[in-house]
Amino acid sequence: MTLSRILFALFAAILITLAAPRGASAQTAYVQIEAQRTLSSATEKARDYAARLPDVTGHYLGTGWYGIALGPYSEADAQRVLSALRAAGSIPADAYLVTGQNFEQQFWPVGVGAPTAAQPAPDLDQDPDLTPEDLAAALEVPEIAPAPEPDPLEIPDETPAEARASEALLTRPEREELQIALQWAGFYEGAIDAAFGPGTRASMRAWQEANNHEPTGILTSGQRAQLFAAYNAVLEGMDLQLVRDDAAGIEMVLPTGAVEFTEYEPPFARFDARSEDLPAQVLLISQPGDQARFAGFYEILQTLEIVPPEGPRERSGGSFTIEGIDGDRHTWVQASLEDGRIKGFALVWPAGDEDRRARVLAEMQESFVRLDGVLDPAIAPPDEGQSIDLVSGLEVRRPTLTRSGFYIDEAGSVLTTAEAVESCERITVDAGYEARVAHLDEALGIAVLRPDAALSPLGVAEFQTGVPRLQAEVAVAGFPYGSVLATPAVTFGRLADLRGLDGEEQVKRLTLTAAEGDAGGPLFDNGGAVLGMLLPRPSDSAQVLPEDVAIALDAEAIVASLETAGIEVNTTSNMAFMAPGTLTLLAADMTVLVSCW
Repeated sequence: MTLSRILFALFAAILITLAAPRGASAQTAYVQIEAQRTLSSATEKARDYAARLPDVTGHYLGTGWYGIALGPYSEADAQRVLSALRAAGSIPADAYLVTGQNFEQQFWPVGVGAPTAAQPAPDLDQDPDLTPEDLAAALEVPEIAPAPEPDPLEIPDETPAEARASEALLTRPEREELQIALQWAGFYEGAIDAAFGPGTRASMRAWQEANNHEPTGILTSGQRAQLFAAYNAVLEGMDLQLVRDDAAGIEMVLPTGAVEFTEYEPPFARFDARSEDLPAQVLLISQPGDQARFAGFYEILQTLEIVPPEGPRERSGGSFTIEGIDGDRHTWVQASLEDGRIKGFALVWPAGDEDRRARVLAEMQESFVRLDGVLDPAIAPPDEGQSIDLVSGLEVRRPTLTRSGFYIDEAGSVLTTAEAVESCERITVDAGYEARVAHLDEALGIAVLRPDAALSPLGVAEFQTGVPRLQAEVAVAGFPYGSVLATPAVTFGRLADLRGLDGEEQVKRLTLTAAEGDAGGPLFDNGGAVLGMLLPRPSDSAQVLPEDVAIALDAEAIVASLETAGIEVNTTSNMAFMAPGTLTLLAADMTVLVSCW
């Protein structure tokens, strides 16, 4: 007897011949063997495993994957089965245990309901030093029974001639849908052209073979129904319905099993999730507009929390699409401008449910129809729930941290505090321009940011290298309230000391009440030159400083650090005077909001 036959006989005997019923575990488990991307390949793999192993089951796992597993068993038995099969080399080494909670539609065994309760399995604890031959002899393993004969082919509901005749009655869209269904099942890779040529016929024949039908290459009416039943199973519970919204002037198919109308928040008609199990959302977009408003609307949409920043975007004259993808959601937005009306829709779907999302989106896109009229802004009167953090009732995406910064050269480089760029997935400056860290000096606590787009600052810092007078008036510009204010606030105070509280030479002490968001902002003398950069208040000290005590990094230390990085900046030693109003205007041109996302 060969080693492979001994191993199979051993396992068959352990699981079947010597099985002794045991108490059911409160927790059932499966041995996940592998997963395949297509139904056809998964079915073929399941058939192969079932010829060698008992308790094989196959389920759709969502996100386009089909899993093959063994079980269900009690959790302890599943672990023993996994260990025994791994040791015998009968399953992949990366097989693992799963609870089966993510199992969806069953595709194996074909036409037979898989057990849901834990199946009995014997005690597999054996002496690890015994060879497979020793175990086989000790267990008196019987010879492997011959493989069962394959099931007879199902009797077709139509003859090939009848099937061809019924096929001839299909419309062009129906023939295209048939190709799409064969493509989804993993049997067709050609163009969706409604032409049943050699490629389509070959895919039909392969599907018939995989589903135990006579491989004629012509699907009967019953076989087409079987194919479409599997294809549409992913839409079960979606309750796709044609919805006509006269207020918005839009008609389209919506997944009414997943979302329901909640309210009008112009320019949106909102359809929110019916349950927390499927956190989906649909927005119908409807408003009057021109090219300028259309371009602005495109930018505003990308600030919404429901539209992740990562993903492709495309805008051309009269239309745009936005796709946002992160670990929580997958959002699609499309809109177009026609006859002075902006119309479209957004579909927000949970991440990881790609097959169902793609099918729902395709149905919505195909059925979208523009009707007369647009949403009247008066349909939703203002109330106390309004907020600057909301756009038409939808939350605007907010950064994890905001600080201040200022332009230091004509190329648009921005100096800010190192704290502002820690642990950021992305950084933006000014009006949302993407930027990257070009220089970081952690010892001084400064960072230089370079915007990805070319910028032309209205004002650039001129660093003061002369020694300022104690108790002279100074001012800090910054964004103490984040993005709430469009322009920086200027806080006036006095230069209390040329050194820090412990006599540090590289910092200056100020008598000035600054906010957390002001950190990274420029410290001006009363002539408009930059004396330094405001540092964050210490957060790890046991001492609590008075509110009007602030610390700024000295300009000379900043310039020295920038020179080592090859960054040239403007300096001056002139002492001048500038009226507070003029200084405020200068600060507005130079100071920017730095956002960490």
